[in-house]
Amino acid sequence: MQNIGQSIADLRETKGITQAALAKQLKTTQSSVARIESGKQNVSADMLRRISQALGKNLITLSPGTVNIEIEGGRKLSGTITTSTSKNGAVGLLCASLLNKGTTTLHKVPRIEEVHRIIEVLESIGVKVEWHDTTVKITPPKKFTLNKIDQVAARRTRSIVMFIGPLIHELNNFSLPQSGGCKLGSRTVRPHFYALENFGVSIETTNDAYLIKRTAHPPEEIILYESGDTVTENTLFAAARTPHPVTIKYATANYMVQEVCAFLKQLGVQIDGVGTTTLRVTGLSEIKKDVEYTLSEDPTDSMFFIAAAIVTNSTITITRCPIDFLELELLKLEKMGFQYKKSKPYLSTNGITRLVDITTKPSQLHALQEKIHPAVYPGLNIDNLPFFAVIATQAEGQTLIHDWVYEKRAIYFTELDKLGADTVLADPHRIFITGPTPLRATELICPPALRPATILLIAMLGAKGHSILRNIYSINRGYEKLIERLTSLGAKVSYLDEF
Repeated sequence: MQNIGQSIADLRETKGITQAALAKQLKTTQSSVARIESGKQNVSADMLRRISQALGKNLITLSPGTVNIEIEGGRKLSGTITTSTSKNGAVGLLCASLLNKGTTTLHKVPRIEEVHRIIEVLESIGVKVEWHDTTVKITPPKKFTLNKIDQVAARRTRSIVMFIGPLIHELNNFSLPQSGGCKLGSRTVRPHFYALENFGVSIETTNDAYLIKRTAHPPEEIILYESGDTVTENTLFAAARTPHPVTIKYATANYMVQEVCAFLKQLGVQIDGVGTTTLRVTGLSEIKKDVEYTLSEDPTDSMFFIAAAIVTNSTITITRCPIDFLELELLKLEKMGFQYKKSKPYLSTNGITRLVDITTKPSQLHALQEKIHPAVYPGLNIDNLPFFAVIATQAEGQTLIHDWVYEKRAIYFTELDKLGADTVLADPHRIFITGPTPLRATELICPPALRPATILLIAMLGAKGHSILRNIYSINRGYEKLIERLTSLGAKVSYLDEF
């Protein structure tokens, strides 16, 4: 009952409904709702049905991948939308909080599935986590115990591997469940192992777990085997509690890494070279500090709405866009014929990230002669590349998209064919898309990968007629209240009633 109660509380708070308001809809008392949410009261099937109707989600079959939506496409969007804070930033900071023996308070934390999974794992190892609206207060235990770790939640997120860097400072021997998350083809965690072995860490993999051992072995310089975001963060976590200078080479300078650096610096860790590929870190033997940090905005969220505006040929304003992580994307779109206006830059709440407001204009696009491909920052963001696939369906000519990072992600782009796109898959990395093609409504099941799933939703927004997108758990991993936000722009998107 406690899991069901927690799910009810999460959904209620996500929708901005108070316990009193929910109680009124259910024709019961606020104290009864409080007992249900705390798992202290049994709930009948009829009550679950009534709560489901009040919250707009079927709690009787509540499990990841059961939420379906319907879209009436072909409608222009209008209005203003604010960029949400970063999923990847939130996950990194939640993992980083394990370094701090004091209380960590994070503001503007997105209520998304990936964040919920990490919090479930944190709570299962003794961490006290309190949600207050969009603020999360994290208090560590005196001693971490992993014998009751939430195996199910841990296996549903690849980010569990980022627990290793912080926990090696607390435990010499421990194990973690092997991670899952997005299914994007072959994604090795070996670069993490190669980086952490510099700190005297050995990691053995079994069929379902990572077995971690550490002996004292402070490094002076680390060359990363791969310039990955999570491996850079994991190495930063290991260095943050190493009380002498450590140089990390071939780090990424992507937005979530800069976010983690800003947070660690608030904890007292000295980091030079933020925004470059060489980081010089001087850590502390112990960190015990009550700290507050406000998350920055997510460039992939801004990019979602830019792509949605292009595909629906709409004029909308997207505020609080982190421009330093969108400049190349916007330049390529400009060269394709995209028209827009942007405001003068201003700073995010963290005092570091530069933001702008972007107003899109209906545009006639043409394909670029050169291939579109991602690169380590400051190149085109790997997570923004899929948006160019759906945009290319509306551009005159043939676009070549080269997704060299993931072995199989380009295959998911062929799902656009079912919506009327003209694609040719050259190999698991390269796909040719010829446009413009009119998009048509259809019914699809979401692929188990976040960005490929979102481009199907965008295509459905541009497709005239009635579409259904099933099992949107992969979208909910990274986007908060996306359906409600689209509706605020005039899109006709709603959850399917399955009660």
